[in-house]
Amino acid sequence: MYALLVSINLYIAKVLKIEQMPTKKNFMQKLAIIVMIVGGAISIILQLVIPSGSSQMAIPNDLKGIVLPQTKQLQPFVLIDHNKKSFKLDALKERWSFLFFGYTHCPDICPTALGELATVFDNLTQEKNILAQSQGVFVSIDPERDTPDDLKNYVEYFNPKFIGVTGEDLELKNFTKQFGATYVLTPKKGEEGDYQVFHTSAVFLINPKGEFHAIFQPSMSNPEKITKSYLKIRKLYLGENPQ
Repeated sequence: MYALLVSINLYIAKVLKIEQMPTKKNFMQKLAIIVMIVGGAISIILQLVIPSGSSQMAIPNDLKGIVLPQTKQLQPFVLIDHNKKSFKLDALKERWSFLFFGYTHCPDICPTALGELATVFDNLTQEKNILAQSQGVFVSIDPERDTPDDLKNYVEYFNPKFIGVTGEDLELKNFTKQFGATYVLTPKKGEEGDYQVFHTSAVFLINPKGEFHAIFQPSMSNPEKITKSYLKIRKLYLGENPQ
């Protein structure tokens, strides 16, 4: 948990250094962003500490803070994938899904996370059966700019089998809330109406039952550690010795 709190503080510091905003309006905008970040982080922490959901399990010490005390069944949703096809809850069943919220105009966090996730999948090539049962899903929370075609080009740069997903703003908000994730758009500025999106930067793991199962925090940005933890999580899920 200490590592999580450190990553939260670093991210808040980054927000505060984006630009000078002396006016009361801009101060309130920054405050709203910080509240969003802290609120989302607290929500994630509570899910890691307080059991609430479906299946409960005994968690090995090295997976505590990653695996939820109880899995959480996801509720139905309707999004659209990068092939312009409907993307619903069934698309997250019968396999393990690594899910990340972001946007294609993201300058650093998103490409870094997807690059690390691509390395995880490269690591899994030595585990053919496991690779076939795993998928990477990038959910854009910026549907105004991220079209299905944009998402297709973006995710396939990192891995040709990654799936890009987006949807209506209300549907996206309801979907992110299921994970305790949050996001907020900064006010548009400049002639082109450019803006940034501040968002939860964790990777969420969903099991084959369509249940929210585990969280890989930004502080765990190590593909080898994520791969190792994922293999252990799978064994634990199957009732095998994870060691």
